[in-house]
Amino acid sequence: MDASLSLDSPLSDTVAPRLGYMLRRASAVMMAGLGAALADMALRPVEGTILILVGENPGCIQSDIGRTLGIKRANMAPLVAGLAARGLLSKTPVDGRSLALTLTSEGDAARRQVESIMDAHEARFEALLNETDMAALRDALRIIAQQGESAPD
Repeated sequence: MDASLSLDSPLSDTVAPRLGYMLRRASAVMMAGLGAALADMALRPVEGTILILVGENPGCIQSDIGRTLGIKRANMAPLVAGLAARGLLSKTPVDGRSLALTLTSEGDAARRQVESIMDAHEARFEALLNETDMAALRDALRIIAQQGESAPD
């Protein structure tokens, strides 16, 4: 075996400075930590986020939550069905195909707990940057997301 290909040698990481790569790695770190923090509640981050959005927008339409989170209808339906089956939210028909969502009392309690977990989790990362840098990071990420949303297919 060639000594330059030793298994103990780190790879040359030429992708590390790429913005997309850095965003994906940072997101993976944050989401893994959040997933672990929500595991005690048997919730995934996406489910916790749905509870928060429904709690802030009682009577909202399932498809609106999906659009807000960038979740396709086919993927949104089982997420909502799972939360409803656990007694965390209720679905009320609005018209032929639309469902209005509201939290149950158990769902509202779970939402409050999710928000507390998310707040503590984010505070851990926000503490790494000063207030000015944190504001600049939020602005930059918002610009990137908006550009992606407005990009032609």
